[in-house]
Amino acid sequence: MNYAPANSVRRAQWILRAATGLALVAAAVARAANWESSVTAGPAGPFPPPRPLVATYRFGWSGITAASGEVHFTRKGPNRFGLEGTGHTTGFVRALWKMDVTHRAVADAVRLRPIEMEQTENFRSKMFVTKLTFSPTGVTRVRAETKSGVAAPATTKQFNFPNLFDLHSAMLYIRSQTLRDHSVQRVVVFPATSAYLATITVTGREKVSVAAGSFNAIKCDLQLSRIGKKGDLQPHKKFRRGTIWISDDNDRLVLRIEAQIFVGTVFGELQSVRFEGASR
Repeated sequence: MNYAPANSVRRAQWILRAATGLALVAAAVARAANWESSVTAGPAGPFPPPRPLVATYRFGWSGITAASGEVHFTRKGPNRFGLEGTGHTTGFVRALWKMDVTHRAVADAVRLRPIEMEQTENFRSKMFVTKLTFSPTGVTRVRAETKSGVAAPATTKQFNFPNLFDLHSAMLYIRSQTLRDHSVQRVVVFPATSAYLATITVTGREKVSVAAGSFNAIKCDLQLSRIGKKGDLQPHKKFRRGTIWISDDNDRLVLRIEAQIFVGTVFGELQSVRFEGASR
């Protein structure tokens, strides 16, 4: 019996499967390599800038308050916005995990791009100081660690990407957009130590009640992908997805944030807000 035809068919099937697999891998690589073209961050949107304010938040999980924070947003002259924030763990959580954070950021008030950021994280036996300096081409990060009173040499990292944001400027930029239902914004954010591609999708409008009051809110879905050393996108190891509610009014306050992470669902919620200076 001649098995040549059968062998030929099997070889053809194997070649077809291999070619299909290579094509799928090539397509995935191409998509990963071209994620930069999907970034939608253009000029600042038409929505008016925020008013100076002081806002307080509580943070926790499963309804349990674990930390509190205060944010002070100001206008520093005609061309700069400033943000100063403090936060710390509270209650029984503080007995288990002591943490105090200070955060200071400055952004361009016209372009809504970051200028600099400095963050200090104090734990029971460690302290981290992170400084970010932004330029039109990227960011320089300097990070210093002190452990049990002994300071280690600071480390420096450079990340190059145009139209880069920190957390402060990213929020300013997102709130400046029209935020129509189902609209999508994709921005590259460097919060402190690494860069991420953030995809924010407006999923609709709904009523939200927090300690600060009841608000008509814009509901947004948040997804994050870590940008690797070679510019490739990687799954975030701890963050799965998040939801942000922003007040649907002239102030566009962050009302509530929920995030599904590796330990469950955590939240941040607006407790109070006080506006400073003349009203809009």
